[in-house]
Amino acid sequence: WMLANCKNGVSSYEVGRALRVTQRTAWFMLHRIRYAQHHGTINKMSGTVEADETFIGGKARNMHADKREEKIHGRGPEGKTIVFGLLDRETRKVHASVVGSRKKGELQKKVRENVAPGSELNTDALKSYEGLDEYTHKVIDHAEAYVNGHVHTNGMENFWSLLKRTIKGTYVSVEPFHLFRYLDE
Repeated sequence: WMLANCKNGVSSYEVGRALRVTQRTAWFMLHRIRYAQHHGTINKMSGTVEADETFIGGKARNMHADKREEKIHGRGPEGKTIVFGLLDRETRKVHASVVGSRKKGELQKKVRENVAPGSELNTDALKSYEGLDEYTHKVIDHAEAYVNGHVHTNGMENFWSLLKRTIKGTYVSVEPFHLFRYLDE
C-alpha cells in the first residue's frame, strides 16, 4: 500500500520503520513488489500514444574526480542510462524501459511491441522515429514549439520530471543495474 499510493515513491528506511524490519529487508521486499508491478498487462496501447526518451544519471559536477574521469567522456549523455517511455493518453498508463541506445532499430522495436497498429503516435523530431508507417505518426519539433494543437509529448515530459524528482528526492541514488525496477514502480 505504501509503495503504490505514494506518488514520489517510498524509501526502504521508511518501510522498514513502518513494518519494524531492517532496512535491508525492506529494500528486498520493495524490489519484489516492483517486480510484481512489472507484469502489468499483455494488451497493446492504442488511441493516442506519446513516445519519448530521457537520460538518467548523475551530474558530472557532483561526482568525485575519479568517478567523473571513469564515466564522463565528452559532453551530453555520456555515462548516463537511456530510458524510453510510452504514454497512453486515454488510460494514462506509462510503459518505461531501459534501452541500450536511441538508434532507430531499438526504439522502433519497442514501439511496435507495445503500440497497436493504426494508433496515433506523437513523438519529438528524433530521426529514429522515422519509418513508423503503420501508425498515424505526428511529430513536434521542440526547436520550433512544444505544442501544436493536440500534438505534443508533454505527458511523457511530465512523467520524466516526476521520475527524476523521485530518484533525486526519495531514493537519492539509483544504480543503473536496478533502474528498471524503479521504472516498474
